[in-house]
Amino acid sequence: MTEAVASPRDTAREPLLAPDPLEPLPLLRRELGTGSRGLSAREAARRLAVYGPNEVRRKARTSLWRELARQLAHPLALLLWAAAALAFVAGIPVLGWAIVAVILVNAAFALLQERQAEQAVETLAKYLPEHALVVRDGRPSTVEARELVPGDLVVLEEGAKVPADARLTEGGIEVDLSMLTGESAPAERVVGPGLIGAPLLQEPNLVFSGTICTGGQAQAIVFATGNHTELGRIAALSQHTRRDSSPLEQQVKKVAWLIAAVAVAMGGVFLVAGVAVGLPLTDTLMFAIGLLVANVPEGLLPTITVALAVGVRVLARQGAVIKRLSAVETLGSTNVICTDKTGTLTQNRMRLQAVWTPEHGREPGPWTGDMVRTSALCTTVTRDEKGELHGDPTEIALVEGATAHDAPVDLGGRDTGRRALFRFDPRLRLMSVVHADAAYGPRVIVKGAPETVLQTLEGSSESAAAATEALAREGMRVLAVAARTLPDDARVPSHREDAETGLRLLGLVGLYDPPRQEVAAAVRRCHEAGLRVHIVTGDNGATAAAVAREVGIGLPRLHVVAQSESIADHELDELLASADTEVVFARSSPETKLKVADALRAHGQIVAMTGDGVNDAPALHRAHIGVAMGLSGTDVAREASTMVLTDDNFATIVTAIESGRRVYDNVRKFIVYIFAHLTPEVVPFLVFALSAGAVPLPLTVLQILAIDLGTETLPALALGRERAEPGTMSRPPRPSSQGVISRDMLVRSWCYLGTVSAVLVMGAFFYVLWRAGWQPGDPTGAGDPLHHAYITATTATFAGIVTCQVGTAVAARTDHAALREIGLCTNPLLLAGIAFELAFTAALVYAPPLQGLFGTAALPLDVVALIATFPFLVWGTDELRRWVRRADHRAKP
Repeated sequence: MTEAVASPRDTAREPLLAPDPLEPLPLLRRELGTGSRGLSAREAARRLAVYGPNEVRRKARTSLWRELARQLAHPLALLLWAAAALAFVAGIPVLGWAIVAVILVNAAFALLQERQAEQAVETLAKYLPEHALVVRDGRPSTVEARELVPGDLVVLEEGAKVPADARLTEGGIEVDLSMLTGESAPAERVVGPGLIGAPLLQEPNLVFSGTICTGGQAQAIVFATGNHTELGRIAALSQHTRRDSSPLEQQVKKVAWLIAAVAVAMGGVFLVAGVAVGLPLTDTLMFAIGLLVANVPEGLLPTITVALAVGVRVLARQGAVIKRLSAVETLGSTNVICTDKTGTLTQNRMRLQAVWTPEHGREPGPWTGDMVRTSALCTTVTRDEKGELHGDPTEIALVEGATAHDAPVDLGGRDTGRRALFRFDPRLRLMSVVHADAAYGPRVIVKGAPETVLQTLEGSSESAAAATEALAREGMRVLAVAARTLPDDARVPSHREDAETGLRLLGLVGLYDPPRQEVAAAVRRCHEAGLRVHIVTGDNGATAAAVAREVGIGLPRLHVVAQSESIADHELDELLASADTEVVFARSSPETKLKVADALRAHGQIVAMTGDGVNDAPALHRAHIGVAMGLSGTDVAREASTMVLTDDNFATIVTAIESGRRVYDNVRKFIVYIFAHLTPEVVPFLVFALSAGAVPLPLTVLQILAIDLGTETLPALALGRERAEPGTMSRPPRPSSQGVISRDMLVRSWCYLGTVSAVLVMGAFFYVLWRAGWQPGDPTGAGDPLHHAYITATTATFAGIVTCQVGTAVAARTDHAALREIGLCTNPLLLAGIAFELAFTAALVYAPPLQGLFGTAALPLDVVALIATFPFLVWGTDELRRWVRRADHRAKP
């Protein structure tokens, strides 16, 4: 029996298995069903139906209305909805609508904070060209790039974008891969076999969607389109890599649930108690509303949002653009930085550092300039009209180095004397030229990786190998330069294998990208602050380790992973678990960055990760703080990141972390300030309930809203602008499990500041009533003789809480230090906020239109004098408490 064999056209009608782009070209053509005439138009249409359009697609994003609904269902919002419902049931629609307005304002603030347009995938799509030149039915034709299919033959020319992942079948081109690899130098792509064991992006016969052809002409067969390309893979990783809530977002939600539980429990208990003692239903509902409103810190979310926004503006002036408000606080809890080397730790400017010759070693002399000039002749650097050099940074360093050694190269004369050029071959890792001049006549000049060049030499090269290793240990990129002289009548070699033979070593050049001057001090600050710094770089281990040691990374111990792509997960876990080790991940890929970020997260670390290429996007997205380069980074990296460095400087990251710690400390300060007023707002309702109505309500719900959203807000915002306290960067990062609200904060807020304030304001309330002759149980309703005294007493309670706020604001400026250490007038915004809340309170107390709305009355002078002492009493008791704590701390051994 003869087995039937399907033709390529038959198999093409079914979804093709993804072919191996590195298999022999005839086999790849056969699998893709592509002949020399390309696909037919009908076959291309069928495949388009099977594979879909050649475009990067993204998942549908969450609708705005769904996000808004989530904000309206926040625990604090749910409490306020309940309070609004009770207000409408109790027949107080003005109060109900006021509470609804508070809910909507809070939701709008939170939505603005969390709503971040995820533009990374859309930006990826911009890299794709609109049209492509393909060969179909044997004829070149222009089609929309989205209509390309696997098996298409595309024509690539200088200046064109590569429309899909493809393998070259004819010709050769140079391609700018910087958007994928971050390397600025164009890469040569030629027809030929692949490199064994090389990463896909380094294969010399493959081109990738979205990259740009900078020179040459070629034909290539498409093997992947749409989401199956490298761009599509990166887009998928970016979408599948979830962005978790920040520590602050998680902790605020936990606190909200805690407040909700406490408010509901208190409301339930005292509502039952009110009914049991025979309070009227209206009074009982008013009590429940007041208890809920008093327990909910309505100003907390907008105050946090505005404080973070201020932090964003401050960081922007320092060179760090923050794209997500909550990331400011996350920076403060960062304990690991994973940084690139080139351009971030270093200046990204190669310079000639050392020259070694076989005869003289590193001893300088006239031979040094001659050797450097010879190496500069083996370059393709160009000079523009302004005199600036363009090309590979390594070759620019050679040309500039020749000038520095008084042996300048005339680039025009270099090109005139050139007889042949064999461009850099990534497989051989060298390039060569045939150059003729009056001094030496025709000769072959070769430069490249020492291990490759040394293999082409005649004679021993042991001393050169030892010198290469020594230069690499000093952090230099080492190139070997060799040459041979051709007879005057010899033919110019037409193949590189004929030219690159019988060479004599001229010497070695060491190129160095110096660290930024400010990096060493920034690393030292990281170590003082308890942060670890790892380097994740595509460079070799010796060079990266030398840079690490020069800037202070690796104290007390530095570990170098020479081939990071091959490290196993268990080895990575063991390495990162060591608290005293900093790591250089050399020869790493973007996948390595993602693997490192995931491992650190699994260990409970808060990670900041730098990146600049398109394929860094998944790692930037996965890290708690993705840091993109503003100068050298791609649009995709910037969109996927949380923070963009406008100066590409590592030191800016450290500055941002310090600012994040300051913002976190300030958030805790104004939380103490806001929570301290819950006690004096709740206690009046408890007194009312526990007295079974014998004591009238000392505070109204509208007065509570006036405090929480009126007088409280500006001082809270001003506390968010406090300067960093001394020692901010001398303490270790806080544990990720530590909440923004601690037990000590609650004790300070509710038991010290809150209790003192409650005692004072209730004293003012009873003072006004007793002065008017009130006894417990006396009627105080409208039309009763004591009604005006009651209104004056509630006004005293309201004004007393405000003046207690002033003392609390001053006390909250510091957690441990005395006020004299930070100065009374060092926060002018706080002084302005205090002035505003006092003026606002005076308006509510003395302006007749507002008196009727908020149920207030003018206060007599003796009451004003009494409540004027409250700020000093509140601040004084807290200052005494802190003095005792400092004394106890000093007394401990």
